[in-house]
Order: sequence, then C-alpha cells, then structure tokens
Amino acid sequence: MPTVRTALLQSSGRLGDVTANLRILDEAAGRAAAAGADVLLAPELFLTGYAIGADIARLAEPADGPSARSVAEIAARHGLAVGYGYPERDTERHGVIYNAAALFGADGAPLAHYRKTHLFGDFELKWFTPGDEPLVQARVGDLTVGLMICYDVEFPENVRAQALAGTDLLLVPTALMHPAEIVPLSVVPVRAFESQMYIAYANRAGAEGDFEFVGLSVLAGPDGTARARAGRGEDLVLGDVDPEALAASRAENPYLRDRRPGLYGSLV
Repeated sequence: MPTVRTALLQSSGRLGDVTANLRILDEAAGRAAAAGADVLLAPELFLTGYAIGADIARLAEPADGPSARSVAEIAARHGLAVGYGYPERDTERHGVIYNAAALFGADGAPLAHYRKTHLFGDFELKWFTPGDEPLVQARVGDLTVGLMICYDVEFPENVRAQALAGTDLLLVPTALMHPAEIVPLSVVPVRAFESQMYIAYANRAGAEGDFEFVGLSVLAGPDGTARARAGRGEDLVLGDVDPEALAASRAENPYLRDRRPGLYGSLV
C-alpha cells in the first residue's frame, strides 16, 4: 500500500479574520500539494483564532456554513484532504457552540466532523458545549483516519478507543500552551506507540491574547518516534504514514491483541 504524506500547518493565522485564515490555508494547501502531500491538517480553531472571547458567538458557523464550503473548494482545487478546527454553531440548539473539527476529502466531499469532548480551562468551559460522540472516523486512501482535538488526546482511553476501532492515522488539531511542552514531546509519541497508530498533532504558535502557544507540532509513528517535527514558530512540516510499517509494528507490538478487558472494569 502506498504511503500517505501528511502535512502539518503550524500557524495561529490572523486573530478574528476568517477570510485571511482561509487564504493562509489555501496557500499552505498549495505548498503541501506541491510537496506530494495527501493530507493537510491545520490547528484547533484555526479559522477564527483561539483568543477571540465573546467574538466566538459572532464568528461561529454551522457545520455546512460558508467557511466549510470554502475549505471544500480548497481541498478539491489542490487535490488533498484538509482537516481544520473552527467554532461550530448548532443550528438546532440556540446559543450552543462547539469546538469542532472537520475533514474534507481531496474531491471536496465532507468526510468527518467532530466536536471536542474534553474541554480545557475556564475559557473553553465558558464558551463551548462539550461534544458527546467520542469516535469519529473516515477513510482517506487505504487508511482509516480518526479525529480528535487537543486535550482529547491526553486521555489514553480516547486514543485506545480509536485504536480498537481500527484507526491508522489520528488527526489532532491543537492549541497547546506553555508550559505543557511535554504533550507533543512525550505524550503524543507514547500514545502513538501504546495504541499502535500514527498521530498527526498540529499546533498553534506564538502569543495570542493571554495565551502562548508552543508549536512543536509532530507526526508520531507507531514506534514512538517523531516522523516530522516543527519548531516553535510558523511552519509547514511533512511526514509519511506508511501502512506497511504500521502493520509490521502492530505485529511486533501486540498490545491490542494482548489486552484483558475483563480486568479493566474499575476504569469505568
């Protein structure tokens, strides 16, 4: 099976400027496609910025809103799948906003949509409603791809559920802040190893309002190593997801097969 080249856009974009952020995403998609990428992942809340406070209510859009249509066009124009984060307005529940992520295919078709299940900090708890669907997947080429957002990946149960459902590549748009550098440097590679999958973790970078994002975006492999790693600033990094290497790693590290679920009742 062919490798799937995965591009991570590490950028905080332009705070509160959806039009500018769509342009940045379009430009990154063009660069990623020229480098042979099959998938591009942008950070958490990329379309609006993270530190937008009460503007979240104004900038939030439905899952099928104008920005979603623009991203679909970007994906189709450049011929690669595109995942990104944004604030989603629930059209059926007035005033309800989710911290959401969407994935469009290389033909512009919607593939997956996810609402962050584990909200982090006072800011998110104030403005967002947590999602209640923990397992979201899609097919990209020969891979089963899952979606999470930032803090969600720090819960091993979340990632293990994806693994048990057959996820090969977990896409995680992120807004990780200082001093939590341990997450991209250690936690994400360990999650990839213990659940035998690739994890693409695309972070914001630099100061934004009261937040300082640490960058360090990473594509972690099932052997627990970084197949691609960004620094602290704005960047676009690429790495390959190799299905054959993944199959070999799973055969060598049979954590999923050797589990004894009957012993784990106290976890729930």
